[in-house]
Amino acid sequence: MKKINWQQELDLFFTALTFLTRIPAPKFVSFKERYLNDSARYFPLVGVVVAIIAASSYALLLPVLGPLLAIILSMALTIFVTGAFHEDGFADMCDGFGGGWEKKQILNIMKDSRLGTYGATGLLLMLATKFLALLTLAQTESSLAVVIALLVAHPLSRFFSVAYIHRLEYVQDIDKSKVKPLASQMTENSLIFAGISVVGLLLLLDAVIILVLIAVLFVVYFFFGRYLISRIGGYTGDCLGGAQQLSEVIIYLVLCSFAL
Repeated sequence: MKKINWQQELDLFFTALTFLTRIPAPKFVSFKERYLNDSARYFPLVGVVVAIIAASSYALLLPVLGPLLAIILSMALTIFVTGAFHEDGFADMCDGFGGGWEKKQILNIMKDSRLGTYGATGLLLMLATKFLALLTLAQTESSLAVVIALLVAHPLSRFFSVAYIHRLEYVQDIDKSKVKPLASQMTENSLIFAGISVVGLLLLLDAVIILVLIAVLFVVYFFFGRYLISRIGGYTGDCLGGAQQLSEVIIYLVLCSFAL
């Protein structure tokens, strides 16, 4: 049995954490180029960190400011902590796939850091949908509905995103891309590890909700993957950000459907 190198695993976790958030790594953590691919299995655990920040801030602000402001400020804090990393990818993807017709054109548009009409519209609608879904959950009988939604959505949506690293090929020119990908491939064992890290939080939900949620996400995962293949032949970093945001919104909407 292979012995686990705990220091290396810690290095991998903080590699993922510092890439996906603004949270700095401790000085004892080391970084190596080869850690970039392996750290992708820790994306869902980074989602757990983000979820705890989001849920805690909402719970603390709710008694003082009420649900509306608590949700807005919780979302703002989450965006600040992550540096709008996934939101930026979602907006770039909207611009690329909305304004481009051929693969080369789509990829070139996504590399452009300027925000276009499709990106601005998509970002606004996505944030509005998140807010309204969370507000809907806040108005239900369960006082923990929003907290549970945040704790489930952030890790699970990041697992949804990294699953494409295992399934699809990275199609952007790494040397010319805006940001070099943290990971361009993922082994089956790493994918299983990433999945195990979100199982515990799913148990916060009822069994029926879990089954429906997994089924809906699987359908979206399949067809979204086919769409990426048909348009550009694989994925880019922006596509992963888009997948995370898309699945996060879907998780909130599914939870809303059971709460009403």
